[in-house]
Amino acid sequence: MDNLVFSNMLHRPARTIVSVLGIAVGVLLIVFTVGLSEGSLRERGKRESNVGAEIMFRASGSLGMSGSEAFRLPVSLKSDIENTEGVKLAVSVGQNSVKADSNVGSRLIDGINFDEYAQISGIKIIEGKLFATEADEAIIDTGFQKQKKLKIGDSIEIWERPFKVMGTYEPAAGGRVKIPLLVMQKQLGSEDKTSAFFIKIKEGFTQEQVAQNLQTKFPDNQIILTKDLEELYMSSIPALNVFLNVIIGVAAVISALVILLTMYTTVTERTRQIGIMKSLGMSNSKIGWTIAQEAILISFFGIVSGIILTILVRFGLTRVTTLEVEISWVVLAITMVVGLIGGVLGALYPAMKAARLDAVEALSYE
Repeated sequence: MDNLVFSNMLHRPARTIVSVLGIAVGVLLIVFTVGLSEGSLRERGKRESNVGAEIMFRASGSLGMSGSEAFRLPVSLKSDIENTEGVKLAVSVGQNSVKADSNVGSRLIDGINFDEYAQISGIKIIEGKLFATEADEAIIDTGFQKQKKLKIGDSIEIWERPFKVMGTYEPAAGGRVKIPLLVMQKQLGSEDKTSAFFIKIKEGFTQEQVAQNLQTKFPDNQIILTKDLEELYMSSIPALNVFLNVIIGVAAVISALVILLTMYTTVTERTRQIGIMKSLGMSNSKIGWTIAQEAILISFFGIVSGIILTILVRFGLTRVTTLEVEISWVVLAITMVVGLIGGVLGALYPAMKAARLDAVEALSYE
């Protein structure tokens, strides 16, 4: 029986290869899209948590982590925060999303006072120099410089006007582009206000203790542990899971249709062969199972090819960009199950059609 299944697959190698590739594209659609979405969010969450602060202090009612909200925290709040038990340092940081040629169509920009920010993040200028405090100038991390092939002295567009790249920094922390906080405040009409405070705690205190002290003193504000930022980013876009589920469903339909078309044409071409098998005593169930086995094998080879293709695309993408594609075993398992179910459903009708053929009519088929 196994030899028959393999010989059927090799009888039309071009069609088998096209079918495998069709399923592979569906697998790529699932694994790569899910991996790119989750990987990009996790990478951003890791950069945000890499600022060196243990706590992020935000205004009450802040939604998500997109940087699209107005600045509502007065900079003067800094001294009150630093007087809280367990707080070593509070640094005001402005965050704003601007239009950009990124994978999501926007980019988070940080407005900072460099000397204060460097105290908690440890960032250092690697090439060039620091921006002036009130000029349209920026510094970028080395990964962003490599991705965009920027040089010191080049310009990047922020708020539809050029900002001169004055230097590069490491390590990557927070937004990849940083500009003077004063410039951001003036642009947004938020002088003497900021969007968040990054808080460094004193030795001997736990993050949870200091967070509780801050929450007690400032009950109407958001106190976020930076170690939780990665998961917060994953849950900050409610529609993401719906979108990914739609992608998985579309890929499953594609796989099922590819298998349906392949197996249907296979049964039509082998009508006479099926008649011979029936005349030799092969039962309807065995004939149907032969067709189903072929569909399952094609689906399996398509899934494996799709996973290999995804890994190759991921490798190439991470070599030339800073994008992250996260490939998890859970997604791979779901993809495998979805692909095989799609293959079985696609083969169901052709298998039933083959099993119900009349032997005499099949033998006379030309």
